[in-house]
Amino acid sequence: MSTTPWRGDAPPAESITRARTGLTHDLRRRQRRYLMSMLVRTACVVTMAATWNHWPVVAVCALAGSVVIPYVAVVVAQAHWRQQRGTRHAVTWTREDPAPPVRVVLEPTLILPPEKNTVG
Repeated sequence: MSTTPWRGDAPPAESITRARTGLTHDLRRRQRRYLMSMLVRTACVVTMAATWNHWPVVAVCALAGSVVIPYVAVVVAQAHWRQQRGTRHAVTWTREDPAPPVRVVLEPTLILPPEKNTVG
C-alpha cells in the first residue's frame, strides 16, 4: 500500500509515448537531414555540369533537382516540427516566500578635477 494520500487535484502524468523528443535531439536530426539533402543537391549540380554536352535531358533533370531540393528540404524540416505529438507546457516560476526587494541608498559624491601645480 502507498503511504502517500491520493490527490484528486494533481495533474495527470504525461504518457511517455506522447512526449515530444528533446529539442537538441530534434535539432541534430533536422540538421543531418538538411545536410543530406544539400549533399544530394551538390551531386545534382555536379551531374548537370558533367552531362550538359553529352546528355542534355539528364542535365536539365539534374538542374531542376538542384533548384527544387533546397525548398523541399526547408519545408520538410519545418513541417516535421509541427507534427510532433504532445504539447509543450508553459514554464511557470513560483516562489514560496517572496523576499522583499533590497534597497541600496546611494550617497552623492563630488569628484573634483586634480589641482594644477603652478611653479612660480
